Amino acid sequence: MTKDQESSIGLSYVRAIAPYVGGKPISEVARELGLDESKIVKLASNENPLGMPDSAKKAMAKAAEDLGRYPDSNGFDLKNALANKLQVPFEWVTLGNGSNDILELTARAVAHEGDEVIFSKHAFAVYPLATQAVGAVAVEVPATADYGHDLAAMIKAITPKTRLIFVANPNNPTGTFLKGADIEAFIKQVPSHVVVVIDEAYNEFLTPEQQYDALAWVRLFPNVVVSRSFSKAYGLAGLRIGYGIAQTNVTDLLNRIRQPFNVNSLAQAAAIAALADKEFLKKCYDINRAGYKQLTEAFDQMGLRYLPSSGNFVLVKVGDEPTAGAKINLELLKAGIIVRPVGNYGLPEWLRISIGLPEENEAFIAALKKILN
Repeated sequence: MTKDQESSIGLSYVRAIAPYVGGKPISEVARELGLDESKIVKLASNENPLGMPDSAKKAMAKAAEDLGRYPDSNGFDLKNALANKLQVPFEWVTLGNGSNDILELTARAVAHEGDEVIFSKHAFAVYPLATQAVGAVAVEVPATADYGHDLAAMIKAITPKTRLIFVANPNNPTGTFLKGADIEAFIKQVPSHVVVVIDEAYNEFLTPEQQYDALAWVRLFPNVVVSRSFSKAYGLAGLRIGYGIAQTNVTDLLNRIRQPFNVNSLAQAAAIAALADKEFLKKCYDINRAGYKQLTEAFDQMGLRYLPSSGNFVLVKVGDEPTAGAKINLELLKAGIIVRPVGNYGLPEWLRISIGLPEENEAFIAALKKILN
């Protein structure tokens, strides 16, 4: 096959996509640097340091007895559990292979080649990827001075070609937070034919003072989708499960294009159990708040700038040079500490640190102090 023939395969905007790169797995770092896996600390992917709740493990074990059969394509039991917990109609729930699936399904359902999709600078990397995959035009709106979403500027960016807007709250990787009242005022200004996705993958980490009712907006506005995840607070990252809540005009579209068995049986069973495990969720929240305090106090002592975070991670500036993040990241890897460089988000001087267990946080702090000194 000639190069011309190779280049003719696939759409040009698909060939131009740079694939998403996640945090380095522990096994990869151990293999590349010759380290002992058991001594490596991973604080790179915003995973739950407590792992999976025991309630979910037991539910999975029971579900494993019937893995010779296909999963429930409609996810009836999980959708029913979500509908009852969230007090929304059953028909408003869409299950996804992680919340990423919901984001990508929405892009496929409402945006096409030449349409425009709006999101903020420094927002989740999947937004531009989902946009590019459907041939739409990415409209990246500059962030505010504190690295957050500029909602007023996002409104001004809307044109007749706009079909979709992504709003992350809290935002990854910056951890910045938007008040509920500000988001509602924003939604009211968006034309009804433009779909707004409120991405709440880190919603469970909000303090009581920050909490707001995003589902109230779904009830009021047929163009709003709320996306959430079981990967973070519920500890089910390896099972890949998330969900979206929207009125039936949107969920009908999502269910027409999603894969028929996009959420496996083990994930469905584990999610039902985790959803009801209030004790685990409370323990996760408490560990996260304590870990945030532990990390930020250390950053203060080291004189490092960090962004106030409403998620389970902290973005910290480790130097003033454009290569600072990459250099410190490499030294941390050599010390057996995996964090997340964010140069691909336009933040090359920063590192994103997932909040871990106290001893994991301390190992990172000690390594960082040694490297900086």
